[in-house]
Amino acid sequence: MVIGSYEVSTLETGRFALDGGAMFGIIPKPIWSKFHPADERNRIELAMRVLLIRDGKRNILVDVGIGTKLPPKLVGIYRVELEKFSLESSLWRFNLQKGDITDVIVTHLHFDHAGGLTEMRDGVIIPTFPAATHYVQKAHWQRAMNPTDKDRGSFMRDDYLPIHDAGRLELLDGESEIFPGIDLVIVNGHTDAQQLVRITGNEKTLLYCCDLVPTVGHLPYPYVMAYDLRPLVTIEEKKRILGQAYEEKAILIFEHDPVVEAATIKLGEKGFVIDEKVAI
Repeated sequence: MVIGSYEVSTLETGRFALDGGAMFGIIPKPIWSKFHPADERNRIELAMRVLLIRDGKRNILVDVGIGTKLPPKLVGIYRVELEKFSLESSLWRFNLQKGDITDVIVTHLHFDHAGGLTEMRDGVIIPTFPAATHYVQKAHWQRAMNPTDKDRGSFMRDDYLPIHDAGRLELLDGESEIFPGIDLVIVNGHTDAQQLVRITGNEKTLLYCCDLVPTVGHLPYPYVMAYDLRPLVTIEEKKRILGQAYEEKAILIFEHDPVVEAATIKLGEKGFVIDEKVAI
């Protein structure tokens, strides 16, 4: 999809699974399981869908998936599947290699979004994209370095400390236009200073929802993850941001939905619902 001066594409980096109850918080299983059937361990399939933004000079990634470093125990717990999709094979489709990536915007440093920032090579963990500048919010970096008991398991320092140590990290301070036509929208319900990516141009708007609205099933306001640090803040952020997206007729990209890549939204009886599915 062309938006302004950019060619925007989605990349599939793999699949994994999380507990369905944790993904939908207070929503009962008979409701959420209609759309996300659970396996025998109550886990639901989730995508790890990232963005590739190109303009002929820059090759920008937004998030990078779970990566390949997880030990076998965690691969089993999270049912990680990289056989069909991987970040590397998805880049190959665009004739790109890891060294061609110029910039990586990390929405937040939870392992399913940031694990692919580094890789194991000859027993040493190194940056996956050695030529790239990596952008993280300063407030979120501080959270990742000092997690709470609630979110400690979501952060794995091997994912992001090697980026810092290699001098490839740039810490940002609040909302900004990081590149022409690419804005960062800061939300704090899921975690401190998660940065959503908003791209505008040619009378089009695209919003990468990351974990504010991880799947289509999370469009209703109270459908909030138990993982969120501040669920009531998430609800207010959804009201504000989805309302603006509706007014702008924006295309929403769902990072974790295993079926729906992107869609516009409309008002339904109980809030926003999908209007039209969109292929990016």
